[in-house]
Amino acid sequence: MELPVLYAMRSSLYSAKARSYLVKQRIEYIERPPGDPRFPAEVVPNIGRWIIPVLQTADGELIQDTCDIIDHFDQAMPPERSAKPPAGVQNVVTRVLEMFGSEGLMRPALHYRWNFDAVNMPFVGEDFGRGLMLQDGSSTFAFGPDVVSDDLTAARAEVSRFAADRMRALTLDFGVNPETIPEVERSYHEFLSLLSEHLETAPYLLGGRPTLGDFGFIAPLYAHLSRDPEPSLIMKREAWPVWRWVERMNSPIADCGEFGDIPDELFEGDSIPPTLIALLEYIGREFAAEVAAHVDFIDAWLEENDEVAEGDVVGGRPYRRSLGLVTWNWRGHEITTNAIPYRLLHLQRIQEAFAAADPAGQGAARDLLGNAGLGGLLELKARRRVVRADNREVWGAEQQPVVSTQPAT
Repeated sequence: MELPVLYAMRSSLYSAKARSYLVKQRIEYIERPPGDPRFPAEVVPNIGRWIIPVLQTADGELIQDTCDIIDHFDQAMPPERSAKPPAGVQNVVTRVLEMFGSEGLMRPALHYRWNFDAVNMPFVGEDFGRGLMLQDGSSTFAFGPDVVSDDLTAARAEVSRFAADRMRALTLDFGVNPETIPEVERSYHEFLSLLSEHLETAPYLLGGRPTLGDFGFIAPLYAHLSRDPEPSLIMKREAWPVWRWVERMNSPIADCGEFGDIPDELFEGDSIPPTLIALLEYIGREFAAEVAAHVDFIDAWLEENDEVAEGDVVGGRPYRRSLGLVTWNWRGHEITTNAIPYRLLHLQRIQEAFAAADPAGQGAARDLLGNAGLGGLLELKARRRVVRADNREVWGAEQQPVVSTQPAT
């Protein structure tokens, strides 16, 4: 029987999200690095860009996005195993957590990988080199240098250095600079403390089994923040429950014996415990203004570029993720980052989950997120939707925009 193939790397943030879902759902699969010659021959030409992770299904279909990969398998899961809770508060909350994990933890992930070279680079360099160049010395890194060397170690180091330099530049693109670094570190330590407190009460974010929020969180917390040497030591010293959760999220079994015979069920009665409410309040402080600034900027960009039509590739090219630079205030600093339309997809998922809830569930979700400073996630939207088609983001239908009252610059 043919098995699905996941093209991924251990050092890749979003690969961790897709891999964890396959592992926790006990889906048999083969993992290949992008250095495998089948990746440029069979995947990149069809996807239209060099990007991971990509899933090749058993029948040959290619699925590039982590949300799409999870949705592809989860639609066939019975309710008691689905990553999506039944319609209600928990279904909304898990999508908020998924968005924050996938997008809101980029600053600490990038900072702790790329600003500690003496500690990290011997490990990260090997990780990159071995994923991009196989044992036979062949390299399929599309943007890499033409490596000609009989010394495999030296060739891997050259390819790794080239890839690392490209990724290192993202730290500035996400607002990590000498002025903001102290706050990035303070923010991350606060996050670890709050998440540890919550994971003292349950093995997963919403109880006895993982949901979308867990898979969103595992992306940065595995690939960067638990594997790279510098942040790994921080997590092990200061946040043992988080470290154990990372291990748990990469195990095909429940792996939560310290909790006793806990059922693999979500918190009873669609409830959200106080420790998770505290984490949501932190997300409100850290992330709500960023999301609003992105929506404001994207909506203004669409207004200025009114020639954009439904079905056009976002940014004009599949590999262009940003429409420009957006500035807003974060922790007392004026911070500038890329404005990324992909984040509208996460907002739409949150809003669709909210729309699917009954009136009581909507009222509870509105109160919960409003009190946490996250009420805007239920309403904010640019004047066009973003949708996925042919494994890329394209502009969707027009809609009435809802933006914040003070547009970002």
